[in-house]
Amino acid sequence: MIPDMTIGQLTTEATSRWGEIWDPHATRMTILLLCPRKERKMMELHGDMIEHGQPVMAVFHRPRAEAHLLEEQGFDPRAASFQFVNIATADLGPWMQQLVNNEGWLRSSIALASTPFSVGLPSQRPFEAIQTLCFRHPSLPALEQYFLPYPAESLPGKCFVSLPRRAAAEMARQQAEVLGVGRLEKPKPPAPEPEPQPAPVAEAPPESPPQAPAPEAGSPETSPPEPAPEPADSEQAVVPLPPSGETASSPAPTEPTVPLPPAATEEGDQSPAEETSTEETPGDSENIDLPEVVEEEVEISELETELRAFFQELIDAGVEPSAFMDDPRWEDISEQAVAEGLETWPILLQMTAMG
Repeated sequence: MIPDMTIGQLTTEATSRWGEIWDPHATRMTILLLCPRKERKMMELHGDMIEHGQPVMAVFHRPRAEAHLLEEQGFDPRAASFQFVNIATADLGPWMQQLVNNEGWLRSSIALASTPFSVGLPSQRPFEAIQTLCFRHPSLPALEQYFLPYPAESLPGKCFVSLPRRAAAEMARQQAEVLGVGRLEKPKPPAPEPEPQPAPVAEAPPESPPQAPAPEAGSPETSPPEPAPEPADSEQAVVPLPPSGETASSPAPTEPTVPLPPAATEEGDQSPAEETSTEETPGDSENIDLPEVVEEEVEISELETELRAFFQELIDAGVEPSAFMDDPRWEDISEQAVAEGLETWPILLQMTAMG
C-alpha cells in the first residue's frame, strides 16, 4: 500500500520503481470493480491469490457529495466499495476468473463521467466521459454511470500495488515476445554491425625460401637432386618429411623432445596434474557439505508469528475462514503485512489445509 499516490504517478515511475518487472510495451486498461463493503479487505489482498505477469495498481473511491447521483439510479452507494484497477490486458482473465466462476460476478459496461459543477465540489477537473468494463458482485444492482471529480488515473489516495513474482513476470514476458500477445508494438531487433575483416597479410613468407638452399648446399651427397632445388626447398620449409632420409643424425635433437611428454606421464605419481586433482577432491567435498546444511535455516518474522497465532486462534475457535476478516484485529494486522510485503493469503491457505 502506497499512501498519497495516484495510478498515473505510479505508471510514470513504474520503470524506476520496478525495473525488469515492468513492461512499458504491455497494453493496460482501467476497470471498475463493485464489491460488498464488508469484502473490501478481501479485494485489497486479491493479488496474493493470483499469478499475474505485470504489476496491478488499484485505488478505492468513496462517493460523497456526488452520492445522490448514484441514488437517482437506484444504487445505494453505502452498500458497495468502488475499486478502480489498472491492469495489463493479458492479466485480466486470471485476475477475474475466480470471482466470475466461483462467486458469480457479473460483467457489464459503465460510463465514467465528470461530476457536474452544480454538485459544488471544492476541487475537480472536467474530463470527457469514457466507457470501461465493470465487474460487480451478484448481490449489487447494475450501474450505468459513475461520476468522478478527476479521471480514474488521477484519483489521489491509498494505492494498492500487487507485484508479480519474478518467475511469473519472466514467463509472461517470454510469452509476449513469442506470441505477440498484449503488446502495443513488437520490438525491432537491432541491426547487426558488420564485423571487421582481417587485414591482408604482408608478403613476408617469400623471403624465407631463398634462405633454405644454404643447408642443402653444404651437403655433398645432395648433388643429384640439384636440378629442382627451389621448389623442394619451399616444401621442406613447411613439411619436415623430405629431409628425414638424409639427415638421420640431425633429427636426433628433435626426437628427444617428442618422448618427453610420455616420460612425464610415466612419472604420474609426481605430476602436478594428479596432485592438484587429488587435492581438489577432498576440498570440494568439505566445502559443499557443511556450509549448505547450516544456511538452509529460514527465519520467521515477528509479524508472521503474530499472524499465524491469530489464524490458529480463530481455527481453534471453529471460525470459518471467510469470517476471519470480520475480526476487529484483522485490519491492523493486514495493514502491517502490506507495509512489510508479507503475503497473508498463502499462510491462511496453508494453515486451513493443515487443520
